[in-house]
Amino acid sequence: MTPPNRHRMALLTWVIVYPMITLLLAALDPVLNGVAMPLRTLALTLIMVPALVYVALPFATGQLQGWLKQTAAPALEELEKNNA
Repeated sequence: MTPPNRHRMALLTWVIVYPMITLLLAALDPVLNGVAMPLRTLALTLIMVPALVYVALPFATGQLQGWLKQTAAPALEELEKNNA
């Protein structure tokens, strides 16, 4: 089994993490407004990391499996092979 393309996996992770952080910060702000930053960060990560690891990333990688494992175009592979 081929592992997913590292660069595409990084992009997918960022595309999921950025809106998740933004939404969680907005949702938690009224509740944690006066709380110290380290405790706000703790609360954010306690919610976000399990949601990311057990829900968001498995769902997204399952839906985008073909794109994540896609290799370079055949012509590009041939060019790289000839230049090696």
